[in-house]
Parts: sequence; C-alpha cells; structure tokens
Amino acid sequence: MFQFNSMSKKNTVVIVILLLTTLMICCRPDDPAVEPEDPQDPQVSVDLDKVPYAQLSDYHFFVDDIRNQQPNSGVLPYKPISALFSDYASKKRFVWMPEGKKASYNGDGKVLEFPEGAVLIKTFYYDHVQPDNTSRLIETRVMIRKDNKWIFAEYVWNEDQTDAHLDMAGSYTDINWQKESGELIPIHYRIPSETECFTCHKSNEQPIPIGPKPQNLNNPYPFEEGTKNQLQRWIEVGYLEDNLPQNIVSTIDYYDATQPLDLRIRSYVDINCAHCHQEGSHCDYRPLRLAFSETGNPDNLGVCVPPDENIGSQLKYIILPQRPERSVMYYRLMSTDENVRMPLLGRSVVHEEGVALLEEWINTLEPCN
Repeated sequence: MFQFNSMSKKNTVVIVILLLTTLMICCRPDDPAVEPEDPQDPQVSVDLDKVPYAQLSDYHFFVDDIRNQQPNSGVLPYKPISALFSDYASKKRFVWMPEGKKASYNGDGKVLEFPEGAVLIKTFYYDHVQPDNTSRLIETRVMIRKDNKWIFAEYVWNEDQTDAHLDMAGSYTDINWQKESGELIPIHYRIPSETECFTCHKSNEQPIPIGPKPQNLNNPYPFEEGTKNQLQRWIEVGYLEDNLPQNIVSTIDYYDATQPLDLRIRSYVDINCAHCHQEGSHCDYRPLRLAFSETGNPDNLGVCVPPDENIGSQLKYIILPQRPERSVMYYRLMSTDENVRMPLLGRSVVHEEGVALLEEWINTLEPCN
C-alpha cells in the first residue's frame, strides 16, 4: 500500500486543483473545440455561371426554416398596390440585388430597369387548406437578370415543405381551399411551364417582369424597420437610383371600395390583363390596350368597341354599357373554358370579386351612340 506523508498530500492537492482548472479552461462552453458557436446564416448566393440552382435553398434567400420565408440580409419584401389574381393564392414577393447595383426609373408604368444579377422572388401559397385548415406553399418563381436578359426558374415545394426543387416542365396540384366566408373552393392549381411563363412575361419576344413598376410600388409598406413608401425604401437600401419624379401617377387597390370606380377597374385590368394587351405582347393583335396609362380612353377598355372575332350573336361589343351579360370582357372573365377565359393562363376558377367589380362598372356607363 502506498504511503503519503503530509508533504505528498499537499502536492497531491495542488496537482488535483491544477488538473481541475485545466479541465475547466478546456471545456468552456464557448471553446470551439468542444462546442462550436452557431454559424451565422450564409449570405445570399447568386452565381450567374451556375444559376438556376437545383434547390431553392441553394440561394440562401431565407434564414432559419425556409418555409417561414424569413428574408436573409439584403432580401427586401415588396407588394404591388393591386395584385394579379392567381386562383386566390396568396403571395410573398422579394427583391435582391448584388452589392453596389441599383435599378433605375424608366417611366411610371414601365418595369424598372434592373441591373445584372438582380433577382425577383415570388412564393405562391394558401392558408386555410382543408381538411386540416393548414397552410401550404405551392411554388416559388424566381426571375434572374443574367446576360442582359431575364431567365425563369420555377421551384415546386415538396410535401414536407422543407424545400422546393427546380421544375420547368409545368404540373398540376389540387387544393381544397376555404374562403373567409366559409365557402369551400376546389382548385386544380396550375404550376406553369417555362413556355407558359414566357407567354405572359414577354415584350417584343424578350422575357420581362410584370409587377415592379413605380406606379405599382408608390405606396406604404410595413417593413420591419417601420412603415415606409416602398420606392423610398428601395432608394434607402441602395436598390433604386434617387431620381424619381415628384408626382408618380399610380394605380390603386381595386378592392378598396372607397376609391372611384373607374380607377378601380382600370387598376384591375392593368395588373391582370395589360401585360398581354399591349404593343409587342401576346395579345397585341386585339383592339384592347389595358395599361393604366392608356385606359383613360374608354376605347382602349373596349367600351362600345366590337370584338375582333365572332364569339356569339349576343356579344356585339367588348363592353356594352349597362349590359354586362352581353359584354365580351364579362363573358371571358366568367368562363373557365381554356379557349374562352381571360386571362388565358394563371387561373382555373372565376375571380368572383373581379367579376362583381366589372359588372358594377359596366352598369354605370352611358349607352353607346
């Protein structure tokens, strides 16, 4: 048996204390060798030589759980004053630009001139999906400014809602959605193909965005830093040149019943129809010109204007004042037939509120001469 004298005992105590101190220093919670700190969220990644990526998460547009759509640093949310109807889907929209790059103004009703590397992100989703009254992300559409033109990247969310994968072929998914009124609406939702994206998003055979125009962004938005005019916020973060005119002629929210009826219907057709019914676009051969800047002229809205094709003996005018049921535009908005409906793409059900707005407006018009 080992024998310890008093001196040995003292030395042993000192050694034990030293060992314990060393262990405490080595095992501190903040020692990276034992328990590394949580890494910071990675920065947004848009390598123009590699995009579009296979997965939405590869861009790092969002932090933490990607399904929550919490934007990463530099990813700025935005929302147009009036929104395109897409089978009642809700949407979250974001813009990102490389450091030091800015968009520039090119007219109230024209898409902003975006720099190389700019990205527009739009996620389509539904709340109150039945039978479990859940939320479901459907698709995220990404447009990237590359080689002085826009490219499309369509991402379809997986069932677990953990990520979305690149799929440009187009597909359908069924949604059983409940409106606030309690009405249940079955939706055969179309996720567009690349060709379908181009049909709506083109001008003179070049792909373009639809919504980010000064006339659609000249309104307050509740940013995390506080409510502020969207265009001003874009300027503050360095995403827009500070050269806007003092007075931008802007659209209004077509749902806002306190606004003049004619401005509401003009805002409605601007965001829902004008991207096709304008020079150089898909429906430029038709007589309608439905951009907000053009519909101050009732002829461009089709009031007392004969259609360019024979749709039926009762439909003599695109808009027949006080007779919505005999107006071509009303007929097309009421239809879900792919060969008749308007818009041609992007919806499979009737926009009841939009039809009601059109009917109310038609009933206020003076008869044709």
